[in-house]
Amino acid sequence: MDRRVFLTRVAFGSLSGLAWSVTGCRSNQKAHVLSADEKDMVGSHTAGAETWEPLIEQSVGQILGRQASEIVQTSAGEVFPAPKKRVCFVGVENKSIEELGDFKEQIYQKIDACIASSDAFDVIHRKFVEAGLRQCALRPDDLFLPSNRRMFSAAMEQLEQPFDYLMYATITSGTTKSNDKDYQRDYLLTLELIHMESGRADKESAELRKGYHKSRLGKLKHYGPS
Repeated sequence: MDRRVFLTRVAFGSLSGLAWSVTGCRSNQKAHVLSADEKDMVGSHTAGAETWEPLIEQSVGQILGRQASEIVQTSAGEVFPAPKKRVCFVGVENKSIEELGDFKEQIYQKIDACIASSDAFDVIHRKFVEAGLRQCALRPDDLFLPSNRRMFSAAMEQLEQPFDYLMYATITSGTTKSNDKDYQRDYLLTLELIHMESGRADKESAELRKGYHKSRLGKLKHYGPS
């Protein structure tokens, strides 16, 4: 066999093998289902489940806990649970530096589910909320004006979905950077609850701080041993 032909075939075979190994590696991604006692993966560049889950649980639990009436006692001395109050949750506004991606919808659903699982509150279905906003030609942030709230409340009455409280969620962030390009980001989830009858507003915030590092030594350098 001609030496040049032999070397060409060897080289071609080597490249084909390399290409197969590269594509083979790419198609062999693995996954596993997390058990209840396994921790959430910590996002290396942005906030993830490890950030939003505790913020939602803390903020929703505290703000609803303050508003809930524990018992109603009749004149006969009988004790009954208080009737559930209805919450109209109008959405999540992101004012942080990060794009939320598919987490924005998940944050909404988790807050909605937390309200629905409460013993003292019911939540109005999202489709009714969206229909009421469309009928009034309003965006969620327009409801901070009392006149717009009254118009929206009347529209919800027509849809047979009256409510006692209006709830907003806002996400903000603050970033502290170091000279070596490591940085800390503070995430804040704020819930605002407005009582429709009195106009009284309540606010609750939950914060989580997270460090991002360019190397394995970054955490030790900035925060010391854990």
